[in-house]
Amino acid sequence: MMKQRLAILGSTGSIGTNTLEVVRQHPDQFEVVALAAGGNVDEMVKQVEEFKPKLISMSSKDAAEEVKLRANRPVRTVYGEEGPIEVATHPDATYLVSALMGSRGLIPTLAAIREGKTIGLANKETLVMGGAIVMEEAKKAGVAILPIDSEHSAIYQCLHKENPTQVKRIILTASGGPFRDWPREKIERATREEALNHPNWSMGEKITVDSASLMNKGLEVIEAHWLFNLSYDRIDVLIHPESIIHSMVEFVDGAVLAELGTPDMKVPIQYALGYPKRLPLRTKTLDLVELGALHFREPDPKRFPCLQMAYDAGRAGGTMPTVLNGANEVAVERFLRGRLPFPMIEEIVGKALSRHRTVTDPNLEDLFEADRWARETARQCLEMTD
Repeated sequence: MMKQRLAILGSTGSIGTNTLEVVRQHPDQFEVVALAAGGNVDEMVKQVEEFKPKLISMSSKDAAEEVKLRANRPVRTVYGEEGPIEVATHPDATYLVSALMGSRGLIPTLAAIREGKTIGLANKETLVMGGAIVMEEAKKAGVAILPIDSEHSAIYQCLHKENPTQVKRIILTASGGPFRDWPREKIERATREEALNHPNWSMGEKITVDSASLMNKGLEVIEAHWLFNLSYDRIDVLIHPESIIHSMVEFVDGAVLAELGTPDMKVPIQYALGYPKRLPLRTKTLDLVELGALHFREPDPKRFPCLQMAYDAGRAGGTMPTVLNGANEVAVERFLRGRLPFPMIEEIVGKALSRHRTVTDPNLEDLFEADRWARETARQCLEMTD
């Protein structure tokens, strides 16, 4: 069997480094062709020296030149907005791992689809912003989109060889984040350090804050709508503190299939990379006897209103999910800089949504205009709070 030749967007982040660990464990199955990252020069230098990509992209010219200078092997370097597109469409790559954070992942992922690359999708914002366009382009190109998020991977596995018309609903599980047991009064005083103290998963800062607000689960609901072609009334969320059941599918006959495993992102990453084969993986084995019990409860919309905002934006459709995402990115970035109280994230997002007049059948230009509008509106709202 020929090796899967990988281009990775976001190679120095959590998904990217876990993807490269999968490559380490299976050098006979996977080869790294191209890598894109932000400004983490130290990590990229290590990746260039170990995995020997033909092309790398960094966010700035200075960072790209520093990698080229410090790496002990020649590598072609690009940078800026065009860099991730070059990585995603590298002619030698057969597979794109799309793991850039935020809306930056949409254009390079679309470019890779149009070039016929298989997509391993860890950038949920690609479908939150451009779900209709992306899924139509993938269908037109005959390209598979394999989900890497643990929840969507679980649904994908449970649906394997099942008749989609016999699905009653899907159930996305959520750890509940670090504030799952906190009263609302305490959440309103939450600090940056407390929001980043996730009890189960090791993730990047932005996604960890989104997990604390349950916005991440809301974005996953919108992503699931597009991936599995289900109405929002057939997508439910349950808080599951142990993060052992990664998601479930309920069928029309009442049967429920679930995918279980320890909280290790290498499992869904490797499933997506190796599909339809399952490869061995060095990871902690799930011990149900040691675990003893699993717990579930419904999310509390009064403590975590961002989840309901995402459902409402998804149902509204058009450019509304783009506004949800753009405003949230601005608010979370301000929170991470220590300049915004945690509950103001939901307030800023809510204001942007309430002021937006949605475009019902947007093209790419409409989406990016809505994204620009959402960010500017969020910044204006933030200035009023300073």
